[in-house]
Amino acid sequence: MRTPKLFAFLASGLVAAAALPSAAYAKTDAVYTGTFNNLALSGYDTVGYFTQGRPVVGNASFSTIYKGAEFRFASAANLAKFRANPAAYAPQYGGYCAWAVSQGYTASGDPQVWKIVGGKLYVNYNREIGDKWSKNIPGFISAANKNWPTILAS
Repeated sequence: MRTPKLFAFLASGLVAAAALPSAAYAKTDAVYTGTFNNLALSGYDTVGYFTQGRPVVGNASFSTIYKGAEFRFASAANLAKFRANPAAYAPQYGGYCAWAVSQGYTASGDPQVWKIVGGKLYVNYNREIGDKWSKNIPGFISAANKNWPTILAS
């Protein structure tokens, strides 16, 4: 006899939670970080993509906070470059999946799935999504640029 009452109680809680506006849930952070840390790009050096043409693991000795997230770098020189012009090196859409942002939502970005386009760094969720994104990069960037301010505000 207690099971139906418990079920009704739980169901009413789910209905109430579903009725809450999206703002009642966690706000989208400006930079994607891991669940159990505050590392941007999973600790990879964002400057390394530009200077070495590949993902390079950063070092905690060379780090800075930018938009609430910790960015790590492989060298003091890369840290200095980032500090001098973070907008030039920071991943677009805060390191969230560029394709997902073009679709109007966020998904984690994989620092191993990346492209530099027009001097900007973009990451995607996985290789399959990266391949999908590569088929219409200009169109997806245009859509993502329109969606990002709204996503970030929600």
